[in-house]
Amino acid sequence: MYSKTPTGKVSKGSVSILCSHDRLQLRFRYAGKRHYLSLGFADTPQNRKLAEMKAREIELDILAGHFDQTLEKYKPQSALKVVAPEEVTPKVTPTIQELWEQYTSYKASSVKETTRLYYVSFARLFEQLGGVTLMEPLRVKAELEKLTTIYQTKKTLMQLNAACKWAMKHGLIEGNPYEGMAGEMPKYRYQVGPKPNAFTEEERERVIQAFKDHQGNWNGRGYTGIRYSHYAPFVEFLFLTGCRPSEAIGLRWSNVAEDCESVRFAESITTSGRGKPIRVEGSKNNKKRIFPCSNRLKGLLLSIKPEKVEPSALVFPSPKSKPINYNNFYNNAWKRIVEPIKAG
Repeated sequence: MYSKTPTGKVSKGSVSILCSHDRLQLRFRYAGKRHYLSLGFADTPQNRKLAEMKAREIELDILAGHFDQTLEKYKPQSALKVVAPEEVTPKVTPTIQELWEQYTSYKASSVKETTRLYYVSFARLFEQLGGVTLMEPLRVKAELEKLTTIYQTKKTLMQLNAACKWAMKHGLIEGNPYEGMAGEMPKYRYQVGPKPNAFTEEERERVIQAFKDHQGNWNGRGYTGIRYSHYAPFVEFLFLTGCRPSEAIGLRWSNVAEDCESVRFAESITTSGRGKPIRVEGSKNNKKRIFPCSNRLKGLLLSIKPEKVEPSALVFPSPKSKPINYNNFYNNAWKRIVEPIKAG
């Protein structure tokens, strides 16, 4: 039963006993095909003896010419698998980096550039996990918490959960150990913090005026530094339209009606983690919309409209005629001017 030829191959008519996923199988060749018969037995000494008896039965039937080609005679309860002559290769679980690369490559054609850059931030984290494997979720979580914040860890586990769901769907892995892990972690600040403190009409006007009046930092003799008055039209536009900052930052004169009666929101500009501006077609939810302008908004746009309009030019450029970096604007201009007004 276990005899082999000098080349190491199983001799003709012999039946080999294999163990796959802790279950015993019989392997043999008949009529030019290789057969695998799963016995469904765990690999124990007693079950090995049962497997040897079944293997001997098949060998004798082959030698005597009584082999049951339907294999019904030899099946315990499992079905027969007929495969090609090549050896069956056990399914190998991909590494975290391999899975993430396959998942993001699959998604690349259907997501925006900003999302692809967002995926890169997770890839960098996964590179730092060393030898931690995909199927060690508790170790993955512990290592992530050493590398980054609790909230970034939570986002990363959510992404791994999504990647594993995709991998299961496509037969790359057999289980998802990240299901529900992120939900067991602390809630995000916005989920437990106070609701946003909306501006009153009076506060709104004070903020707009404060931006208009800002001439720099007063040092006792004169003003120095950046004049935030440059951002006054941008701030007023945000208040009057309620649009996303990225939409206002990416707005071009080609999307403003010639008479400034309406604005078409069709694209936006965001900033990558390295400060690079990225233009994205469509809004966050991929919807383009026409916004009718009030008299005040129309007057604002007319007041800043150049005499010779370049259609591709930004409506609200930075002081250096580049796209506004919203993070810089928020952390400097907005906080310095708005927080005292809200605090008062």
